[in-house]
Amino acid sequence: MLKLRDHLYIDGKWTAPAGREQIDVVNPATEELLGRIPSGTPEDVDLAVRAARAALEAWAETPLDRRAALLAAIQAGLAARQDEIATLISMEVGTPLKIAQRVQAGLPVADIGSIVDLAAGLSLQETIGNSTIHREPKGVVACITPWNYPLHQVVSKVAPALLAGCTVVLKPSEVAPLTAFLLAEVAEAAGLPPGVFNLVTGYGPGVGEALAAHPEVDMVSFTGSTAAGKRVATLAAQDVKRVA
Repeated sequence: MLKLRDHLYIDGKWTAPAGREQIDVVNPATEELLGRIPSGTPEDVDLAVRAARAALEAWAETPLDRRAALLAAIQAGLAARQDEIATLISMEVGTPLKIAQRVQAGLPVADIGSIVDLAAGLSLQETIGNSTIHREPKGVVACITPWNYPLHQVVSKVAPALLAGCTVVLKPSEVAPLTAFLLAEVAEAAGLPPGVFNLVTGYGPGVGEALAAHPEVDMVSFTGSTAAGKRVATLAAQDVKRVA
């Protein structure tokens, strides 16, 4: 059965994209069509970033233990759908199912647990000598992730950003994007406030570059090729964004 996704997740709602172009998702083992996703546009990016900006102040002021509790609820939601995740990534990427269950589906669940555990020992204010250090959210974070560990790479960026009080716009790889929609469903069901997590799918030149260049994005976390990383860093440098 084709996995057809025709909406983006923006500001807590499944939102129709600005354009009509779609991207085919192909099973690499069979070369059969697995699904279709929206090919987002700079207009979609702008809508998502502005939603993340609008949600930032309230999320940053949400107590750390509450943010951790919401992440724990997302962890539980992913754990409940672990078999579905493994099957989906096996079809998207070609990972053998047994390995997909243990690695592709298991590691993201474990990683969120590790992030939640960090909250217990995290001090947001610390005095060193005559100085007081305040740890504050960086702001709106754009997360751009690769195809090979599609959910794990997403979680390793999104979960710590959310725990820190940042809001997020995610662009997953267009090669293996389907579990990102599943994560959005889980986040919605967990009660994550609107605008805190946003999903815009598409190609690097259309969506990734718009995110890296957007003046309301404070930080870009990118994993991918050297060439794409250079382009992200170049665009982000125009208004001195932090880049990881």
